[in-house]
Amino acid sequence: MTLRKLILGPWRAVLVLGVTQILAWGILFYPPVLMMPLIAAERGWSLSFAMAGFSLALLVAGFVAPTIGGLIDRHGGHVVMAVGSLIGACGIALLPFAAHPAAYLAVWTILGIAIAGNLYDPAFATLGRIFGTAARKPITYLTLAGGFASTVSWPATQVSLTFTDWRGTYLFFAAILLLVAAPLHAFALPRTRADPPPAVEGTVTIVPAVVPARGMIFFLVAAAFATYAFIPSGLAAHLIAMFGRAGIDPAVAVTIGALFGPSQVAARVCELAFGGRAHPLNLARFSVALMLSGFALLALFGFTLPAAIAFAILFGAANGLLTIARGAVPLALFGADGYGRVLGRIAKPYQVTQAIAPLALAFVVERGGDAPALAVTAAFGVVSLICLAAIRRPKS
Repeated sequence: MTLRKLILGPWRAVLVLGVTQILAWGILFYPPVLMMPLIAAERGWSLSFAMAGFSLALLVAGFVAPTIGGLIDRHGGHVVMAVGSLIGACGIALLPFAAHPAAYLAVWTILGIAIAGNLYDPAFATLGRIFGTAARKPITYLTLAGGFASTVSWPATQVSLTFTDWRGTYLFFAAILLLVAAPLHAFALPRTRADPPPAVEGTVTIVPAVVPARGMIFFLVAAAFATYAFIPSGLAAHLIAMFGRAGIDPAVAVTIGALFGPSQVAARVCELAFGGRAHPLNLARFSVALMLSGFALLALFGFTLPAAIAFAILFGAANGLLTIARGAVPLALFGADGYGRVLGRIAKPYQVTQAIAPLALAFVVERGGDAPALAVTAAFGVVSLICLAAIRRPKS
């Protein structure tokens, strides 16, 4: 592919979304881990209440996701994601001024709409609209860029906090969404829509068989991803603390946690190089099985340093692959027609589980300790794998 075709053709969408995904994840999703203690301390709130705002945003994102996906099907990501960036800029800019608890929760409700309009699901829907059934490879390339979001976001947030406070940092982030992400979505994303291949008289065109996005198969797909969502969301909030309680030095624990991002990217590179011929269902099954092998290591060896390192690598690799599968499985099973809304319907229970997981796992940790919490988390993985194993691929 020439540079001219890359810039002027549909693949420009991958470049544009690669940049905006790093910005969106780095502004809307990752900073709360660093910001919430500061907000809670200044406002005089509990850390649980401060984090409840973020959980509320994820719940709202789940409920509006089907609508966002349907709008992308009709109008394109260049319209819907641009509006999502503007809503995100508005919400982020209002956060420093939301001193009342009700106003604070109202702002996070706005940010929930922004999350639904900016992160992976709308980006995948946009690529599905542009590339049709050929969107799997663009989705994989996009996740390579998205895998660096945490690597960029946390250091950038920390650096910003050394020059200003959390208020100034959020206002700076709002300006980035307003002046960089929104214009890129509005003016740089391709407006094309994939067309089905034309029928040629006297020939038979073989297309992938798809099933309706309803019934048992759809339920199993949505349930598989929703139950899996409990694992990364719950562990992201508790895993480093678990390492510390197991006696691992805090600095070492943070270093182990930092292996998550590079492992995601490495797994996605391997999928791009070697896994393109594998059916997305098999990719999803392998991802969850890889995650469960990490839990098996912890069950056998405990939180020893080698087991913790291995778990972090397996955790990152599995999550990296399953992110691709979240976009590729619905495309392979249900087709490109209405893909955005289908993704949104799958995202709804996914986001709800993602919002509930940190609080639910905190409840288990407080009452039973780390071992029962890990067992509960692994049980969600087992359910996810059972759902994926029960899905039967349609015959071509």
